[in-house]
Amino acid sequence: MWKLLRGRPREAESFKEQGNAYYAKKDYNEAYNYYTKAIDMCPKNASYYGNRAATLMMLGKFREALGDAQQSVRLDDSFVRGHLREGKCHLSLGNAMAACRSFQRALELDHKNAQAQQEFKNANAVIEYEKIAETDFEKRDFRKVVFCMDRALEFAPACHRFKILKAECLAMLGRYPEAQSVASDILRMDSTNADALYVRGLCLYYEDCIEKAVQFFVQALRMAPDHEKACVACRNAKALKAKKEDGNRAFKEGNYKLAYELYTEALGIDPNNIKTNAKLYCNRGTVNSKLRKLDDAIEDCTNAVKLDDTYIKAYLRRAQCYMDTEQYEEAVRDYEKVYQTEKTKEHKQLLKNAQLELKKSKRKDYYKILGVDKNASEDEIKKAYRKRALMHHPDRHSGASAEVQKEEEKKFKEVGEAFTILSDPKKKTRYDSGQDLDEEGMNMGDFDANNIFKAFFGGPGGFSFEASGPGNFFFQFG
Repeated sequence: MWKLLRGRPREAESFKEQGNAYYAKKDYNEAYNYYTKAIDMCPKNASYYGNRAATLMMLGKFREALGDAQQSVRLDDSFVRGHLREGKCHLSLGNAMAACRSFQRALELDHKNAQAQQEFKNANAVIEYEKIAETDFEKRDFRKVVFCMDRALEFAPACHRFKILKAECLAMLGRYPEAQSVASDILRMDSTNADALYVRGLCLYYEDCIEKAVQFFVQALRMAPDHEKACVACRNAKALKAKKEDGNRAFKEGNYKLAYELYTEALGIDPNNIKTNAKLYCNRGTVNSKLRKLDDAIEDCTNAVKLDDTYIKAYLRRAQCYMDTEQYEEAVRDYEKVYQTEKTKEHKQLLKNAQLELKKSKRKDYYKILGVDKNASEDEIKKAYRKRALMHHPDRHSGASAEVQKEEEKKFKEVGEAFTILSDPKKKTRYDSGQDLDEEGMNMGDFDANNIFKAFFGGPGGFSFEASGPGNFFFQFG
C-alpha cells in the first residue's frame, strides 16, 4: 500500500508531462484529459490545477478555468501564475475589479512581473470604459457606448454583459442585423439568457415585427420575472399594437376623427420606435387628407420620412397632398424620389402627371383669370368673360390714376386672352393637356383684346360707358 501511494506522485507527474506535450501541440482537449488524470492522482498539487486552468482558457472556457485557477491559489497562495490566471479569467469574464485584486496579489509576490503589470493596466482600462459607457448610455450617446464596449471586449471577450450592452445600443442605433448577431451568439451558448432574449425582442420591436417581439419579451420574463427592461418593452409593444389596430379599424369604418385620436395616442407610447412611428405618422397623414386637412397631412408625412427616409408610402401620400394643394414642384420632387427607388410604370406615370401640372402651373391660369372652374361649360365661360371684360374695360377706368389705368388695361387684355383660348375647343384642349399654345399658329401675341370685346358685344356702337355720378358708370346698349 505504501509503495502504491509513493508511486502516485510519479504517475501524476508523468500525466502532467504528457499534458504539457499536448498543450505544446495545441491539442488542448487531450492536454485537459491528462491534467485531469494528474489531478485525480494528486488533488493537492496547485500546478496541476494551474495547468488545467491554462488549457481551459485556451478552449475559451473561462468560467471553468476560473474555478481551477482559484483552487490553485487556495492550495498555494504564493503561486504567481495561479493568481495571473485567476485575474485573466476574471478579466475575460468582465469582472475587472476582481481581476485587479488578483493582479495586485501577483505583483505583491513578484513586483517586477511584466505580465502582471500589463494585465493590471488592462483591467483598469476596462473599469474606465465601463464608467464612460454607463454615463453615455444615460445620455443616449449609443455610438460612444458601442465604441467603449468594443474596446472593453478586446480584454474581456467572454463577457456577456458587455456584449448585451453593445447589442442593445446597436438596436437603438437601428443596426438590427449586428445586434441580432450578437444576441444570437450568446443564445447559442446560453438559450435561457434573459438579456439576450430581450435584445432579440427589441430588434424585432424596432423593426415593426411587434407580435414576434412580444413573444421574445415574454420568454425573457419567464427566465427573469424581474427583468425591468423586458417588462417595459413588453407593455409598450402590446399597447402600441392595440392602439394601431384600433386606429386601423376606425379608419376602415370611416370614423376618421376617432382614427386620428387613436394614431395620436399610439405616437405617444414610445418615441424610440422609429419604424412603427413612421407608419403611424403616415396613417395619420392619410386620415388628415380624408378630413381635407392637407397641410396637416403634409406635416405628418414629412415626419414619417424624417424617421424613415426609405418609406415609399409616405412619399406617395405627401406627393398627392402636394398635388391637391397645387405645390407641384414639391410633388415632382417626391415622385422623383419614389421613381428612383422603385421604377414601376405606375410611379413613372405619377411623375409625368406631376411634371405636366408643374409645367401648366407656370403658365397663366386662364380659368382663374375668368374666375371659373376647370370643368366650366361654354355658357359659364361666356358669362364669366362678359362680367370680367366689362369690369376691366379701359373706358370704365378713364378717370382713374395712370397706375390704375395701366393695371386695368393689363387685366382686360388677360381676360380677352383667356376667353380666346377657353372658348375655342381646339385651343382649350391643347391648353388643358399642357401643350404649347404657340404651336400650329396659335401665337398669343397676335390677338387684340378690343377686337375680341367688340366681336363679343356686337361691334362698334353696340354699347357705351356713361357716368351716373362721380366714379359710377352704367352700360348703355344700342
